[in-house]
Amino acid sequence: MPPRAFKPSVTVAAVIERDGFFLMVEERTDDGVRLNQPAGHLEAGETLPAACAREVLEETAHRFSPQALLGAYLARFVSPASGEEITYLRFAFTGALGAQQVGRALDDGILRTLWLTADEVRAQSARHRSPLVQRCIDDYLAGRRWPLHLLHADPSALGALGPFSALSAAATPPPAAS
Repeated sequence: MPPRAFKPSVTVAAVIERDGFFLMVEERTDDGVRLNQPAGHLEAGETLPAACAREVLEETAHRFSPQALLGAYLARFVSPASGEEITYLRFAFTGALGAQQVGRALDDGILRTLWLTADEVRAQSARHRSPLVQRCIDDYLAGRRWPLHLLHADPSALGALGPFSALSAAATPPPAAS
């Protein structure tokens, strides 16, 4: 029997800081109530920054505009409840938090949003959804920022073109310089 294909779950997260406090969510999971940044899975047809903006809106009812990539993180997790092994490939962003959409319901499983200091988040490490929660905050505090133009989404990944569109687009010569 051939080995099972390795397919990490691609996720996005937002590290949002305001006046020394970080926007966090408390969420109900199969492993109990956990603390996380606004985060979730990349969906078909999305760019990574768009997925992050969507997840922040769904989990906090705030608009969010990603402005920098904090990093790409790989972690393996074993669920205490089910014993299931999952590998996550997380892309974390920072950016501008917009207005709250008053009256908008939070995503299923999100119990509440909270603003916590880095020390308060660190003190609750046993409740973190994953070890990446703290690592992303530490990278933010260390000043790590990467420009969003490092991330490229080919139109074929966004559902705009057919399966061979990337090949034909690559064969098109760039416009001549004037």
